[in-house]
Amino acid sequence: MNHSLIIAHTISFVKKELANAEGGHDWFHMERVYKNALLISKTEKVDSFVVSLGALLHDIADSKFYNGDETIGPKKARNFLISENVPEDVIAHVIKIIENISYKGGNKKQGFFSNELSVVQDADRLDAIGAVGIARCFNYGGFKNRKLYDPEIKPNLNMTPEEYKKSTAPTINHFYEKLLLLKDKLNTATGKQIAENRHQYMEGFLEQFYGEWEGDF
Repeated sequence: MNHSLIIAHTISFVKKELANAEGGHDWFHMERVYKNALLISKTEKVDSFVVSLGALLHDIADSKFYNGDETIGPKKARNFLISENVPEDVIAHVIKIIENISYKGGNKKQGFFSNELSVVQDADRLDAIGAVGIARCFNYGGFKNRKLYDPEIKPNLNMTPEEYKKSTAPTINHFYEKLLLLKDKLNTATGKQIAENRHQYMEGFLEQFYGEWEGDF
């Protein structure tokens, strides 16, 4: 089994599948997560092939764009990996990563754990914070035609996974309901180290945002 060739085929498959995807969940998101995952893997004991496939396929069909259906992504990934003659044990691990990587609201309990999932999950969460995370957050808010901010609508930190999925709150609320919480939910030492700087950047952005909103500066 030629790992490099399969990864190259996976990259081509993902680029084609996500050619018209929303800007925060397109091929470039997958590429950034893939690069983050490879970086984190250098300090972790993991199967780099599983990490690579998990990172490249983790959002192949994000449920947000399929009426909340969380089965489409794993099915697409499984069918592709079967077509590449990837062994079943590797496929099963990659599918578990895809099924368990998502945040899904702060009250959702994760049902599967592995070192490879920890790496890919950290890589994905790093792309949700910092400058890129801010850009992705507002891009998705615009895609869903949400308000930037409404002082009357307070963040809700006690949503069920279903409420989280269906939320239509202003984009700024998402910082408090997810983005600012991610720093303390990372799994690896490398992920946590990178997250510190990105978290501080978001806090600075919010301070600037509120100052401009109120006309203070």
